[in-house]
Amino acid sequence: MTAITDSNNIYSVGVGGRLRLSRRISLTCDYFYVINPLTDNTYYNPLAIGIDIETGGHVFQLHFSNATGMNERAFITETTANFIEGEIRFGFNLSRVFQLKKKKSKSIFLILLDKGYECLHLYPFFIHQ
Repeated sequence: MTAITDSNNIYSVGVGGRLRLSRRISLTCDYFYVINPLTDNTYYNPLAIGIDIETGGHVFQLHFSNATGMNERAFITETTANFIEGEIRFGFNLSRVFQLKKKKSKSIFLILLDKGYECLHLYPFFIHQ
């Protein structure tokens, strides 16, 4: 719940990285510092550590985080768990690249399954050769 005196604008600074451990496995991490948190002291800065496993056409992403959601509204402003105290949640993504036509310009769609929300996102990509 947001107090009446809280601003509608939340500012944060995030940093993330990816370390390739092998041809098919990577370690990922991201952290966001909320500059002007809500006045309620039950919110924490989100931290996530993940493992990406690439197979032929799929990428499996396993996440350990104190955030409950994957979109900015959810993980920056609604993180109520403390990672340091062991309040960690597990989630996963599964993505697949599909090629629709073979031309000089390829249409590719990336399908992303959100963790926890059981919803499917379809993102179009266009690659020009």
